[in-house]
Amino acid sequence: MSHKKYLPPSKEEGNTPETGRLELPAGHRTHHLSSRWSARRRRDTWLLLGVLLFGIATIFALAGGGTRSSSGSANVLRSGRLAATATKAQSITSPTLTATGEFQEYPLPQSDSQLMRPAIDHEGRLWFGEMGRNYLAVFDPRTRTFRQMIPPRGRFGVMSVQVASDDTIWFVEQYANYIGHYFPTTGHYQVYPLPTLTVPDPSHAGKTLTLPGAPNELALDTRGTVWFTEFNADAVGSLDPRTGLMRHYPLAAKRTVQTLVPYGVTVDPQGMVWFTEMSGEHVGRLDPTTGRIRLFTPPGSDMPPMEIASDTHGIIWVTTFSTGLLLRLDPRTGAFTSYAVPFSDPHTGGLYGLAVTAAGEVWVTVLAENTIARLDVAAHRFISYRIPTPGSEPLGIVVGANHTLWFTEVDKIGMLRP
Repeated sequence: MSHKKYLPPSKEEGNTPETGRLELPAGHRTHHLSSRWSARRRRDTWLLLGVLLFGIATIFALAGGGTRSSSGSANVLRSGRLAATATKAQSITSPTLTATGEFQEYPLPQSDSQLMRPAIDHEGRLWFGEMGRNYLAVFDPRTRTFRQMIPPRGRFGVMSVQVASDDTIWFVEQYANYIGHYFPTTGHYQVYPLPTLTVPDPSHAGKTLTLPGAPNELALDTRGTVWFTEFNADAVGSLDPRTGLMRHYPLAAKRTVQTLVPYGVTVDPQGMVWFTEMSGEHVGRLDPTTGRIRLFTPPGSDMPPMEIASDTHGIIWVTTFSTGLLLRLDPRTGAFTSYAVPFSDPHTGGLYGLAVTAAGEVWVTVLAENTIARLDVAAHRFISYRIPTPGSEPLGIVVGANHTLWFTEVDKIGMLRP
């Protein structure tokens, strides 16, 4: 296990008031197109979901040096093959029942917003990143207004957002390479920089590139520790906000870069940290007490796991994109059960967003079908709700009060009451 101690940021970084703030009602839309995103690039990017946007696009040289952490390694137990072989993996082709629900969609003030994963605070407000607009944003359903803020040193990389118990906001800035903490009551930010990576430049022999660690997703445990995946660095990281201590857990005995591509992360009721390896095609479990990592291999091949969540009983759920499978992993036995969503066109992509309710309901976004779907575990089938607007490209999803589902589209916030 390697670690680095947090160095206090400069006053400009550590005590930065919000900048670029806009407050506009939903539906008030300007027609200015972002110079960073063409319509074709937008669709290609969202269909590839990270392969272009989060992987390839991060291979660029960053100006200036980065922080360093002392070298070390996590205790990796590669038992995924054993787990997959020793257990009876079950695959279920699930019929889909079409249902109707109450939908409401709220357009963003601008186009090409590229909304990312949402989170809900205790007042019912929805927080999310806009990668196409370089915003950390919030939507208030009561007033139907958006507030958009440019984070410090923002580089169009606000990916994952989480709401802490005190309603402060944690987020990752993938391209600017930091973990951010935003205080809504004061409008101030705290920035925790990540180490950069120095790798050979494939285009210029003898030269090197400086890459961001590229934090991708984050999760909070019951003690307030922030856990995050490092997309480029092939590691899982943790940040203790009370001390500023940041640790990095490499996922392989030999350090690699952009090989395993850790993507999603969650914390189960026992405090174990779970993550997905998109290129490594593993589901991993990290024990924070020992630093030990165990890997589980889902059955089948060409099955990049992406989003991950734990239910209240510790069962792990995982979405896959290219195969359209929802995976269930029982950590006690290591057994996987896969649920296949039927597609009208099997070549248009699969599942992405994932939310598990306190009652154990499992919800997913299905990009290929433009739907929000719930798995009926007992009946082995999906209940599907088609979004009224064609081509909405639903991505992130979160469960709010009164069994309301909130989800992000390319340029809208969506709401579903089943």
